[in-house]
Amino acid sequence: MNRIFTSILTVILTIVLAGCGGSVNRETDKFSGSIPSPAQAAAPEENIPDTAPPEGFVLIHGGTFQMGNLETEAWRVEDETAHTVTIGDFYIGQYEVTQEEYQAVTGENPSAFSFSVANLPVENISWMDAIRYCNARSLLEGLIPVYTVDGQTVSWDRSANGYRLPTETEWEYACRAGTDTPFNTETSISADEANYWGHYPYLIEDNYFTQGNLETKPGVYRETTIAVGSFQPNAWGLYDMHGNVGEWVWDWYGSYETSEQTDPTGPVSGTLRVNRGGGWNDFAKNLRSAYRATLPQDSSSFNLGMRLVRNVETGRGNVESSAIQLDGQSGGNVLIAYFSWGGNTRGIAEEIQNQIGADLFEIELVTPYSTNYNTVLEQAQQDQNEQARPELSTHVEDMSQYDTILLGYPNWWASIPMPIASFLEEYDFSGKTIVPFCSHGGGRFGQSLTAITKLAPDAVLGEGLAVSYSGGSDLSSNIAVWLEENNISTT
Repeated sequence: MNRIFTSILTVILTIVLAGCGGSVNRETDKFSGSIPSPAQAAAPEENIPDTAPPEGFVLIHGGTFQMGNLETEAWRVEDETAHTVTIGDFYIGQYEVTQEEYQAVTGENPSAFSFSVANLPVENISWMDAIRYCNARSLLEGLIPVYTVDGQTVSWDRSANGYRLPTETEWEYACRAGTDTPFNTETSISADEANYWGHYPYLIEDNYFTQGNLETKPGVYRETTIAVGSFQPNAWGLYDMHGNVGEWVWDWYGSYETSEQTDPTGPVSGTLRVNRGGGWNDFAKNLRSAYRATLPQDSSSFNLGMRLVRNVETGRGNVESSAIQLDGQSGGNVLIAYFSWGGNTRGIAEEIQNQIGADLFEIELVTPYSTNYNTVLEQAQQDQNEQARPELSTHVEDMSQYDTILLGYPNWWASIPMPIASFLEEYDFSGKTIVPFCSHGGGRFGQSLTAITKLAPDAVLGEGLAVSYSGGSDLSSNIAVWLEENNISTT
């Protein structure tokens, strides 16, 4: 991490970073130069910049590729439509930004995991935190900051030479490293190749009881982030593009343009920012190169960090990016709506009602799931894989009377049960606040918050509550704290 800075402050930063130590298998020297893509490997020398990549960065030569995936990819989501994209050269960090780097610049470390462990990635940061870090680090190193921040509106100066987040296109191009398979390790990925919930490798949902057909068998679940660079890099020298922590990118979430694009920067406005790559507590299906996760730009997660990019050549113009303001109400008329299979979520919902006295609504099916545990596992994964919308037998008579919806569900296969999707698509939640709570067996929210925000993008997402199974003796007090965090009055 030795860096040459342009001021006394940056020399101090260098000393701080140099004392952080290394991490497992960090083959920095081997990958410190430029690594051409297959499309650019034979490019004329005059097209290759003669400037060496900044320390810790890799020069990625641009090209044309298929972003997204075809409908044949297992566990594909509708928003991953394949389309042709051409991008230019850029520098990208070999590693996710570490806690040491983040604290040295900001003086803070919001991470949920121990700062004392060398080279853990920073996490629990919002998109806005990442933007501010980019600007602060640019100033510290004598570079021109990329972003101008005005409240929730951020403008990107493409001519600036400072640090920035990758676009969604840059991220996927760099992650794939010339591959067109679900992962840059090709058709599957093991817990020896990435840090994720290794009990759930790719396609485990379809092979939970008979695993003979699985290319990758279940492996270790570390239950924490680990030092960046602990696994082998992809073909272009980039570490942890799958797993460890998800990584914020520049783009607002929205449908892809299906026409051929050049250096796209995503929608000009939106309510959700995209993050990519999946993290330590994600199932393998959510580590896929094409998978798109979302959260509001002020939200953070113990599973979410960042990786930096810098320009190779001076760009032109500004990219304007404005947040669509959502005037969600906190408190007001509250509805507790929940789907429960085994009774855990029902018990949580009833305790919430005991504390706030709000209306209670159970989401039920015309054709209920099986009461047999093994059978319901298969039914749930099949519905998720098909993105089914099971028909509901219960309906809210007048959703317009409610300002806040406390939405409860069991975490099934690291996401929402499909009856929750049916519920969210039945009503208009624009301007309302959705506050999620879930029962889980270790996966907390999984990717269920992404699923909710995609289905109700015009609602405000409140602070969620993840309860292990039925919650135990601490359930009542944990609910009370959660309600206070969301400004919901108790009776």
